[in-house]
Amino acid sequence: MQFSKSRNTTRWVIICASFLIISLILWNTYTFFQIFKNEERLKMNLWANAHKTLINAGETTDVELPLQIFSNNTSIPIILTENDSIINTRNIDDAIVKDKQRIRAVLSGLKSENDPIVIEYVPGKFQKIYYGNSELLKKLKYYPVALLLIIVLFTGLVYNFYRSTKMATQNKLWAGMAKETAHQIGTPLSSLIGWVELLKAENVDESTTFEIEKDIERLKTITDRFSKIGSEPKLENKDIVEETLQSYDYLQSRFSKQVEFSFKAPSKPIIVFMNPTLHGWTIENLVKNAIDAMKGRGKLAVSIEEDGEFVKIKVSDTGNGIPKKQFKNVFEPGFTTKKRGWGLGLSLTKRIVEEYHKGTIKVLNSEIGKGTTMQVSFKKIS
Repeated sequence: MQFSKSRNTTRWVIICASFLIISLILWNTYTFFQIFKNEERLKMNLWANAHKTLINAGETTDVELPLQIFSNNTSIPIILTENDSIINTRNIDDAIVKDKQRIRAVLSGLKSENDPIVIEYVPGKFQKIYYGNSELLKKLKYYPVALLLIIVLFTGLVYNFYRSTKMATQNKLWAGMAKETAHQIGTPLSSLIGWVELLKAENVDESTTFEIEKDIERLKTITDRFSKIGSEPKLENKDIVEETLQSYDYLQSRFSKQVEFSFKAPSKPIIVFMNPTLHGWTIENLVKNAIDAMKGRGKLAVSIEEDGEFVKIKVSDTGNGIPKKQFKNVFEPGFTTKKRGWGLGLSLTKRIVEEYHKGTIKVLNSEIGKGTTMQVSFKKIS
């Protein structure tokens, strides 16, 4: 517990330090921007004074310095106006200058970037200098945005790494719990097998021991399933029709007669690269989920059909249905509409189908109040 608190404190310290560093970088960038902007304003004031000097220059006026100031400005766009008429431009493309609409649009842009500098070149006569930001200043202006995007990307990567690590830890925990459960079931299961043999020796009715043996075999299958979680399962070429039918028959015999079962499949074998134990778990989860949706009463149909190079298994029920916006959520760990349960059945099914068997699973269709059809697809072995 103390370790967890210490780790949370460290995490919050890192987050606060990161925000502080980001704030300082943004503040310094803003400060630099304002400094450069003021320097460009000073340059424009010098340019305005040089322009005024040239307008009023006489034969004896030294114009070398004003001309040098003029020639040094190669980055700041300028539009000079008098009585709202454009009389001169600097550092603006000639094609734009010749187009009256485009130059007026540029002028509007310059007005929004900086306040104009007013020149009274003779008493009562004024000119205005409108200027924009240099390319360097524009790049500096967008630097904080680029920095924020980088920070957001970096934060996303860190979050994704943290989430992946957390999920990996959870998966290891679940795998460990599953293997331990399989181990714990093994002891009473061995004892049950011994008791069945004793019952046989006592000449107990064979129908009784037969049903007990079937349930013992089922417990063995469940133990085998849990022992396989977290490890790479062994896949074999199996007839998916036969394997599905075995799971279907067992489940049909164990549920209430209020559920009307039906099974439809091709009469020929369909070979798929699969793990029989895990496939049985898939069918069991889908069937149980369908029966739960019908609250133990309704029609349940399992069908197998070929579609080109794929074979599709459909499990349909007449339950409550699923809203369309929740089609993808039903496979998320923890998602459940039941008052009891952890919401892991369909999540495990998705993992078995997609990660182990390289198949696909989806909600094929669903209608509120009428039922749902789930579909599992596998690639056939020709």
